[in-house]
Amino acid sequence: MVREEPVLIGWTEYVDLPDWGVRRLRAKVDTGARTSALHVENIVELPRKRLRFDVVLHREKRDRRIRVVAPIHRRSRVRSSNGETETRYFVKTSMKLGRVERKVELSLVDRGRMIHRMLLGRTALSGPFMIDPDRRMVQSPKKRKKKTRKKTSRG
Repeated sequence: MVREEPVLIGWTEYVDLPDWGVRRLRAKVDTGARTSALHVENIVELPRKRLRFDVVLHREKRDRRIRVVAPIHRRSRVRSSNGETETRYFVKTSMKLGRVERKVELSLVDRGRMIHRMLLGRTALSGPFMIDPDRRMVQSPKKRKKKTRKKTSRG
């Protein structure tokens, strides 16, 4: 068996959810959480075991959102970090982080008060990832700033 070269990631990264057209979603790596969680709003259960929900892309720019329809993978009781237990919907989708793309299971939850729109748990991180808790955005390409030309006076 050939072992894959580890992919170094920081404690926070941008991830893509390509099936849904979501790019550069800010995610926090949390090895203390087994499952991953995604901040969504307006969850509506549809016929044929499907859900419609809005993925909120930005903490402050609340109008930046993508509407998604996805099959319900399961419903389960989850204990949150504050110790409370609640029933959540889970869906599956592709996640891309660095060169790794894989199917992940996400619980749908209100993370509106949290800085990161997504929490990456151990199950999504298993395998090729190696985490450096001193670094952030290791696999996330830097956004290029538009260069502005300086006007020169000729005369």
